[in-house]
Amino acid sequence: MWQRIGRLIVKEFLVVLRDPRTRIILIVPPMVQLLVFTFAATHEVRNVVLGVYNEDHGLASRELLDRLHAIPETFSRIEYFEDLRSAEEALAAQRVLAVLHIGQTFSKELFSGSGAPVQLLLDGRRSNSAMILQGYLARIVEDFASQAAPGGRHSAGATREADNQGIGTVSVPARVNQAVAPLRPISRMWFNPNLNPIWSTLPGLVAVLSNLVALLITALSVAREKELGTFEQLLVSPLRAGEILIGKAVPAVVLGTLEGSLMITMAVLVFRLPLSWHGLQVLLVAMPLFLIAVVGIGLFVSSLAKTQQQGLLGAFTYQVPATLLSGFATPVENIADGLRWIAYVNPLQYMVSLSRMAFLEDPGWDAVLGLVWPMAPIGLVSLTAAAMLFRKATLLAVTGR
Repeated sequence: MWQRIGRLIVKEFLVVLRDPRTRIILIVPPMVQLLVFTFAATHEVRNVVLGVYNEDHGLASRELLDRLHAIPETFSRIEYFEDLRSAEEALAAQRVLAVLHIGQTFSKELFSGSGAPVQLLLDGRRSNSAMILQGYLARIVEDFASQAAPGGRHSAGATREADNQGIGTVSVPARVNQAVAPLRPISRMWFNPNLNPIWSTLPGLVAVLSNLVALLITALSVAREKELGTFEQLLVSPLRAGEILIGKAVPAVVLGTLEGSLMITMAVLVFRLPLSWHGLQVLLVAMPLFLIAVVGIGLFVSSLAKTQQQGLLGAFTYQVPATLLSGFATPVENIADGLRWIAYVNPLQYMVSLSRMAFLEDPGWDAVLGLVWPMAPIGLVSLTAAAMLFRKATLLAVTGR
């Protein structure tokens, strides 16, 4: 039995590795995607076009605008408007992401010690970028007001309203109180002290791209046999259905693990991500378990497909929702209750969390065990479903239906 399975495994490796196009597909796109997505899939807000409607033209407003001009990496261009209507039209046309409205008495109120509010209009259609930009501008206004106000002390608050057109309004007032010192929180960042967006993005990408490689290999394996006409020859061989599945699953797990190891090496050597010995152990144990679960899904798709094109489409049909429900871009806790149960049976969700913990937290086994063990039953269920469907496919092939 094991001799037959071993020969099938060698045959699958030869089929994958001898074809130049397959080699290129397995190696080049994941590496390119790792490089591109690392810099593209970032939550940083840069090169923003900011609109300004300044009714004050006093010393304080000019100094505040000078601070904004001093951050060219964030604000690539600042566009000034003569009236509020023009500013709102630019915001509605998406020529600017936000408009800073400084009132006529801003300088007078700030230097006198009373409240000096500034209004921030945000494009709520780009909610994530708008929220991040709101935080940037609120911090800039807060730091400026704390230095410009009498006594150099202030506390800032923010209120938001949003209309039904997706444009939000934020008012950032400066409150001066010389009698009572404001509460000043001190922040300390854990695991990513410099808030480097690459450190947050790249670990999740390693899991997502490893998932894609293993899925493509297996989604095309059985479909390739059907398309080339060798599926019937495989069925009349001494191999049983379960042995055929094992022979097709092992190469995908091995190649996916090697691809994932290459991406981990790139993350450490090229992007300088931290990875401790404990974190590496977690990845080496979790990666094969994760790939076994993915391989079961890929073989299920491949057993349904009659051509490699159908297998490829089926793979991407799974890949896109799996990525969206993995917590890679948005937290799983933010997913609607009706869909969250899908995330909990999604093996990619566990691998994304494990990869981030392994790179950034130096976790012990007690911390990651709750994320490792669910992938085992998920893999068992997916492989069982693939075996049942494969047996049905072999029966149909034998009977000619």
